[in-house]
Amino acid sequence: MSDDHTPAVDYGKTGDLLSMFLAQADRFGEDPLLWGKVDGAYRSHSWASVRDEVTALANALVAEGLQPGERVVLASENRPEWTIADLAILAAGAIPAPAYPSSTEYDYLHVLDNVEAAVVIVSTPTVGARIMAAGLRAKRRPLVIMMDHGPEVTAPEGIRLVSWNALMAQEEGKDIPACAARIKRDDLATIIHTSGTGGAPKGVMLSHRAILHNCMGAYHLLESLGLERETFLSFLPLCHSYEHTTGLFFPISLGAQVYFAEGVETLASNMTEAQPTVMTAVPRLYEMMRMRILRGIEKEGGKKKDFFLKAVDLGTRRMTDPKSLGIKDRLYDLVLDKLVRAKVQERFGGRLKAMVSGGGPLNPEVGSFFRALGVPILQGYGLTETAPVVSCNPPYQVKMHTVGPALKGVEVKIAEEDGEILIRGPLLMDGYWNDPEATRQTIDAEGWLHTGDVGKIDEDGFIQITDRKKDLIVNSGGQNISPQRVEGIIALEPEIGMVIVFGDNMPHLVALIVPSQEFLTTWARDHKKPSELGRIHDDPELRVAIGAALDRANAKLTLTEKVRRFTILSEPPSIENNEMTPTMKARRFMLRQRYAKEIEGMG
Repeated sequence: MSDDHTPAVDYGKTGDLLSMFLAQADRFGEDPLLWGKVDGAYRSHSWASVRDEVTALANALVAEGLQPGERVVLASENRPEWTIADLAILAAGAIPAPAYPSSTEYDYLHVLDNVEAAVVIVSTPTVGARIMAAGLRAKRRPLVIMMDHGPEVTAPEGIRLVSWNALMAQEEGKDIPACAARIKRDDLATIIHTSGTGGAPKGVMLSHRAILHNCMGAYHLLESLGLERETFLSFLPLCHSYEHTTGLFFPISLGAQVYFAEGVETLASNMTEAQPTVMTAVPRLYEMMRMRILRGIEKEGGKKKDFFLKAVDLGTRRMTDPKSLGIKDRLYDLVLDKLVRAKVQERFGGRLKAMVSGGGPLNPEVGSFFRALGVPILQGYGLTETAPVVSCNPPYQVKMHTVGPALKGVEVKIAEEDGEILIRGPLLMDGYWNDPEATRQTIDAEGWLHTGDVGKIDEDGFIQITDRKKDLIVNSGGQNISPQRVEGIIALEPEIGMVIVFGDNMPHLVALIVPSQEFLTTWARDHKKPSELGRIHDDPELRVAIGAALDRANAKLTLTEKVRRFTILSEPPSIENNEMTPTMKARRFMLRQRYAKEIEGMG
């Protein structure tokens, strides 16, 4: 085990992501780096073993004829092999283009054709079947490498399929390919496609420079926590820029360990097993966790409920107005640290230093709820086009209604004409792959990236996002309304699982609503009704219950923000039906198309 406890690399001198990994592998040797579940138990991969596998796969790719600069699509769930494949593609001189393992054949065809992929690396036969079907229709038919390849797996005629294990075995014991030494800081490190919430995904070109700059900024942000031998729990898809940087390359730069969560259903148990010190997640996850905790406390009732609610109350007051706590309150608050907060923190593994929220706006009430319970949530902000983190609340000064100040070395300004947030610095993308016109529309002649978000900067340099230019609703009276704010307030009601608001050119707002599963199960049992959403969505009594929840939320909204009419969906938006992104954002344009008649009928 390495005795070198210096956690971070010298970000300024590190030339590229691959050389950073190789240097860290030399330092930490047999220390564990990656942890994946095998037969129900976590098993580790050491730095040295990951380096050896990266080297073997890189040589195999070169032997298969992969040329420097060619693109390789990587479609896999989060697992140790994902990291090995990503680094091996770089070591072979090529460019990784990660894709979601849940993507449809149509989505895969778009990515394959957009980057003209020479090779595809897939995880399972299920993922492989969709991507090979797309490969048959692609402009260039790629070689397909499958991690979980077995004798029963066959490829369609016209597609060459090879086994990950067989390729690795052929190249064991060789040195890293010579082309790896030619990587430069400004070379492309990845092409990450946007989530497609507003249309066809675009390939964002991110350099080694941009990602390393993000890692440096993250280190300076969290340095006060005493970063050393950290443990990360990777939950968000690694093909998303947020997790790609903060859940993979930032941990590598720290010499940290990375555990891969199995999925959202097992996240609670994975937290207990991994005991992470740092974790990243999206707002939707925090909203779901808050709702589950509140429902559990409601069932417990009695003194436990009283203690819990008092802990939230005193914790919130301590953060917002500490002078409001008298001596008795302060003593009671200390007692609640043991009675309530310690137990909540144990649900997150008991060692969390920071849990960073990004990928969308976090409702301040949700963030304050967890912080009041001792869970250190920090809200940040970023875009795929910025590698991705722009700003984040520092641990020592949290303003939950903001996304914090810009990271070190990042310039931020507010456009005078429309309040748009503009970004400049080494973290910016090199542009959109094969789309110079979209690039020119996003990055102006002075090098400022136009985010599409509207906001302001306070006296401490903290950024507050007030609207999204593209998502702003303009009603028939010409008034601008932020759907995110309205949806965030409505989603706090326990009966509401998901809400999507519309209202362009309409006299009032309307909503598509999915009841929360916990509420639906309880309500159906109490009313002796079926609990399946598809069979009960138009039940008049259910509409009354959801309407009452909406009335409570409307009381917190302005006159123009109130939702006047709603439809209960018979099928919730999901990744499978292409109405949600893999990071749990609603695809508004898809929902608008599918439910056009319902939306127009509520106008």
